[in-house]
Amino acid sequence: MVFSKRFPKTTEGSVYPKWVEISLTEEEEKEVEQLAREEHVKLFKDCVEDAKKVDDAGSISIALGLFDKRASHVVFLKEKKCKEKFEASD
Repeated sequence: MVFSKRFPKTTEGSVYPKWVEISLTEEEEKEVEQLAREEHVKLFKDCVEDAKKVDDAGSISIALGLFDKRASHVVFLKEKKCKEKFEASD
């Protein structure tokens, strides 16, 4: 399933925007996912280190909580890529 996002595009003579749907190609989507995966590995290692500073005994559960909070970037990155394509199409 291809990732897509809709963006409002103003049209002359109308107060209502026209919604334009931008989709990533499979290649673009895989590229974003790979980038996110690499960043997540580094991010999780950082979370483990941060958690150890807080509490050695519960460091993994703290690290998982930190990771969940910080790692919500895959959708963000896909939306960002769609926005770049949308802005380039103007």
